[in-house]
Amino acid sequence: MTDPLHVRVFVVEDQPQLLKNLLKSLSLYGELEVVGTAQEGEDGVEQMVKLLPDLVLLDLELPGIDGIEVTKRLKRRAPSVEVLILTSFDDEQKVYEAIQAGAAGYLVKRVGPEKIRSGIQEVMAGGTVLEAIIARRFWNYFHALQAKKAQPDNPWSLSPLEFDVLKYVAKGLSNAEVGGVMSLERRTVRTHLSHIYRKMGVNSHVEAVVLALRAGIVEL
Repeated sequence: MTDPLHVRVFVVEDQPQLLKNLLKSLSLYGELEVVGTAQEGEDGVEQMVKLLPDLVLLDLELPGIDGIEVTKRLKRRAPSVEVLILTSFDDEQKVYEAIQAGAAGYLVKRVGPEKIRSGIQEVMAGGTVLEAIIARRFWNYFHALQAKKAQPDNPWSLSPLEFDVLKYVAKGLSNAEVGGVMSLERRTVRTHLSHIYRKMGVNSHVEAVVLALRAGIVEL
């Protein structure tokens, strides 16, 4: 069995005690390296752009700009950095806004350290993390949108291969799993995803899936 993937993490949390507790939780796992912290949004963006962590654990409620705006700005300037929202909110509208902004996942703060760790690992493996109850409401919304689509279309002119990659990603498969199903190397899957993102004008697989669901060209 290989060692867990080493992940450089940046944490944005405005409440000092919660930040302290979160850092203590992350320190339990040797593969997670905290490379920086911030307690407000604008300063956090500047630090993250300089440090280029692998993943950001980001609170939504922050002084100044909120976590959704932080995600938008970060994704414009450093699109390779993954964002995992960690917040007290459990509102599906906030989930939708965070995903639209480019976040790859969303956990509520009441989850334990192991759940945060597994969430980080899932995101870094190319997956999506959503709280189960919120996820059901979130995806049901897009199922309802699909039901209204009589004639699915493909406005982004995705190739058949790109369409297949997106279809499997929509079903929750990681990049490695997509590669296994389609007999492609993982880096080839990443290349196809980058082409899909460019054509669709998005920064993450979650955004791509959301648009494809709304267009009715993929199913969950």
